[in-house]
Parts: sequence; C-alpha cells; structure tokens
Amino acid sequence: MSRPIDETHSPTLRSWVASANEPGTDFPIQNLPFGVFARRGGGQHRVGVAIGNHLLDLGNCADRGQFEGVGAQVQGACRADSLGPLLALGPTGWGMLRTKLSALLRESTPAADRPVSSVIPMTEVTMALPAEIGDYTDFYASIHHAMNVGSMFRPDQPLMPNYKWLPVGYHGRASSIVPSGTVIRRPVGQARPDDHAPPVVGPTQGLDYEMEIGALVGPGNALGTPIPLAAAERHLFGLCLVNDWSARDLQRWEYQPLGPFLGKSFATSISPWMVTLEALAPFRAPRAPRADGDPSPLPSLDDDGDREAGGFDVTVEVLLASAAMRQAGTAPVRVSLGSMRDLYWTMAQMLAHHASNGCNLRSGDLFASGTISGPTPESRGCLLERTWRGEEPFELPGGETRRFLEDGDEVVLRAWCERAGRVRIGFGECRGVIMPAGSGEPA
Repeated sequence: MSRPIDETHSPTLRSWVASANEPGTDFPIQNLPFGVFARRGGGQHRVGVAIGNHLLDLGNCADRGQFEGVGAQVQGACRADSLGPLLALGPTGWGMLRTKLSALLRESTPAADRPVSSVIPMTEVTMALPAEIGDYTDFYASIHHAMNVGSMFRPDQPLMPNYKWLPVGYHGRASSIVPSGTVIRRPVGQARPDDHAPPVVGPTQGLDYEMEIGALVGPGNALGTPIPLAAAERHLFGLCLVNDWSARDLQRWEYQPLGPFLGKSFATSISPWMVTLEALAPFRAPRAPRADGDPSPLPSLDDDGDREAGGFDVTVEVLLASAAMRQAGTAPVRVSLGSMRDLYWTMAQMLAHHASNGCNLRSGDLFASGTISGPTPESRGCLLERTWRGEEPFELPGGETRRFLEDGDEVVLRAWCERAGRVRIGFGECRGVIMPAGSGEPA
C-alpha cells in the first residue's frame, strides 16, 4: 500500500542548492514537495518544487529539455498552471518525476546538467492554491478530539454510536478554501448565547483554529465504482496543513440536525506545499492501536497493509501571536502540539470509506483529518479543547489571555517528520491573521 523507500530518500544525498543542506530546513532534497506559484508583481501560475529556500520551475525545466525520459504526459503536467494534470497521472508518473528531480538537484550532478536558470528564490514568488479544488470533505478522525468535544456537550454520551465503526465526515465548502497568508475576516452569524432567550446575529465570539492535515486526491474513481482500501493510497498524492477555522458559537446553535454549516464555511486555510506520499515513505507508522473493547474495523476498512503502515509519523504544532505581541517583537507562543499517529482512522480508511458508496472522487479534491488532538492538554488541537470551552483561558506573554481568537491574532501551523537515520522533512507553514467583521483591512 505505502510507497517504497528508494535512493531518493538516502540520508547521504545533498543538493547543489546550498540552503537545502542546512540543518532544520523543511525542504531538503529528500522532500521535494509540489506547489503552484507566480512571480511577484504578476505572471502566470506555474508548477514548482521546493528545494531549501528556493523553488524549481518545472515548466521551465520541461521547456529546456531537462525532463527527457519521463514521458510526454509528465512533461505536459509540469507545464500546467496547477497540479491538476499531475494529480491525474497516479503513482507511476509521480515516482518517475521524483526520481528525475532528485537526480537533477543532487550535488553530484555535473554543473552543465544543473537547471540553475529554473531555480527561483521563494522571496520572489507568491504561492497559490495547488489545484482547482472541486470538493472538500472534513473528517473527525481524532478520537481524543471527539471525546473531548462530546464530553462538553453530551457528557452522558461523548461518542455517537457510529464513531468506532466508520470515519465520520461532512461535506465542506470548497469555494472558501484559501492559501496560507490570506487574512481571515471574523464571520457574522446567528448564535444563541442565552438558552432562555431568542438567538442573536452578530460577529462570532467563539472564533477558533483547527489543527489538521489534509490530502489531495490523485486520479480518483468513476461514479458508482468504489475504491477498496488496498488501492486507496494510489489515489493519495500528498499531504498539507489545514486550518479549518471555526465559529464555535455559530456551530453550536446550527449543527443539529444536519451538522456544520455557516460556522465552518467562511474560510479554510491550507499550506502551499504538498508533501508527497513518496517523500513520506520513511515516516510511515502502524495504525493507532484501539483500546480494549473497541470493535475491529469491518473488512472494508481493514487490511494488513493499513494495520502495519497506514499511519504517518507527522508532528503538528500551532503557534499564536497577538497584535500586541507582534508589535512588541515577542515570538509566537505554541498553543498546540500533536501527532498524526494519534488519529483513530487512517487517511486511506477515510478515502476508501468516502468512495465506498460509489461517490466519485476527482483529481484535486481535498479531504482533511479533522482536528488532531492527543491525550494531554498540550496536544489538544483547537482552543475549544485547549481552554475547555473558554472556562480555562490560555495565557499569552505580556499578560493577555485567550478563550477564543481575537482580532489581530495570527495563527501559524507547522509540521515535520523526524526519525533516526533519516533526514528531517517539513511542511512549511499555514498562516492567517484575523481581521474584524465587516472590515476590509487586517487589524
């Protein structure tokens, strides 16, 4: 099921792009994540690969004949203005391109063969959404998150009866998915703060972040044709950071009986770089163990490959900086630190279940894990949990406290993989600053 480990993962590889060899870089030559960029000041969107603090323009490489041997389809995908054509190729094309990119960027590559003219500093580009995202599904795959939230609102039954039998999800709003760095306007909506009074309309008082990992769908399936679990990862291109901003007071009032709506649909931020499943091959993990007494997954959601390596050893963190902190030059403070290893359901199980009824997943569709939370207070992946519904405020430097996000707050998501004997790889960042409701400028 998972991608093989090969020479592109060798810890001895170094790149002639010097910044890719620096300790702690998110983008060493062992990573090579894909994204879409444009030159600052305007220009066509192009496909790029991150290498150190630069990126490689794949279309330019293809035009200069540096992708010989990878096939016409792969070269055509490199010349596109989004990752869409590349996503449709599947693992064979993805692996072929990764091998070629690794060879071109290695320190051992002769100077005459290096695509120097196609390497651009990241400071000279702006990043866009990686693909045209036609559909977006958000799951609820962290049992710790589900238990915490359920115990707040349904203490007698924190988990619904279906939770341990299937990956619960809902259809999100694709049109409001935005790239990292987009400012987030505080949404206005209907809430009922007083259970004994009529609801009111106004700016949310419960604005929250959600620490998530997302996946882009690769080839996809025809309508009416399920994707079995054993084949699910052939349809997973790569992972990214997702912040599914949430208005908790709106959500609490509206979610019954059909689930999230306006409390979620105002904005979802994603990071620009897609870390491929090929790059993540050395960082696979067994599926999270189930507690004694939990049911085993049904056959459609269970196989040896998923049990042995369906998880990802990805650490995720959230940092917060208020407007006052940034003005004073105070570094952001960590508010959440979690791991994908704690997810109850794997990404492959989510995709297989999504398609099990014949739902047609298409290239570029996005789905996300839902809030990643762990067993400790520090590992809770949103402020709803971190402050326990606002009852335990989180302290910031300078004497400020937070129950939920305030105008001017900046939220930063980061993630990385580390393992003995392997080179650390990262996901970059997913950022967003909160602006007041009805305003056109950030606070």
